[in-house]
Amino acid sequence: MRHLPHLTASLLGAAVILAQPPAASAEGDPNWQTCIGAATAPNDRVIACSAVIDAKGETGKKLAAAYCSRGHGLTEKRDFDSAMSDLDEAIRLDPTYACAYSNRGRVHALKRDFDSAMADYDEAIRIDPGFALAYNNRGDAWFNKGDLDRALADFSTAIKCDPSLAIAYGNRGFAYYRKRDMTRALADYSTEIKLKPGVLAYINRGNVYRDTEQLDRAAADYGEAARIAPTDARGWRNRGLIRLYQGDNKAGLADYDKALQYDPADADSWNNRGQARMRLGDAKGAISDFRKALEINPGLRTAHDGLQQLGAL
Repeated sequence: MRHLPHLTASLLGAAVILAQPPAASAEGDPNWQTCIGAATAPNDRVIACSAVIDAKGETGKKLAAAYCSRGHGLTEKRDFDSAMSDLDEAIRLDPTYACAYSNRGRVHALKRDFDSAMADYDEAIRIDPGFALAYNNRGDAWFNKGDLDRALADFSTAIKCDPSLAIAYGNRGFAYYRKRDMTRALADYSTEIKLKPGVLAYINRGNVYRDTEQLDRAAADYGEAARIAPTDARGWRNRGLIRLYQGDNKAGLADYDKALQYDPADADSWNNRGQARMRLGDAKGAISDFRKALEINPGLRTAHDGLQQLGAL
């Protein structure tokens, strides 16, 4: 990638892990359907599953599913202790419930206990050797433990088990990206976008295009991220960076205006907007932006250098 002094970029790509809800029931209970519905919002899931559990009308596998699904909702709400309690209960009620092990593994992983997470994913896979999401989640644990080759193997197995599992392509793409295998990363991100287009997928593919000097394509992907989620700063600030790389300072400034509107805590965006203002001859505005960047991140050398260049130190 070409080097442009005084520009900074935040790491914007990351592997994402989702829990798998229990299989849907054919029964008509609205609380049950909301409890196990794949598209149910976390808070609604917790409320509906609590209603199923508190009614005390279910036992065995169905009650385990309610605890498992509520545990998933609590995980999404970042109430990890309550989620762990529910998932422990789901496993107690049904020790053969692979999804509960996978969901509990995810809680361990979010708490950065990757060894415990791996043990739960192993058990989920032992119970259900075709459980694609458990392989994907175990791959994420390997990734976070720094073993990219084992992570890649698990992501590939997840894809073999379920070729439509978009998240596994995204995670494998990120692992390839970290290995600097840009060809494979690009292919996986493109497949993820085809299956399930989303902000992070476009940003991740944009990062590959950026790092391989395909700046117009990078700008297009970041622009698509901004179109999909106009209040998410990531698309704007990434496209702004490309526009500054390309020397289009007015367009870069406009993108950073948007980025800072939606994420005013990002020091890099203040720095980069300051660079755009300095290049456009707005010394006062540039000084203000560099100072704001240093308020947030006092060690940001590029902002310090910008102030020094403008004689403002």
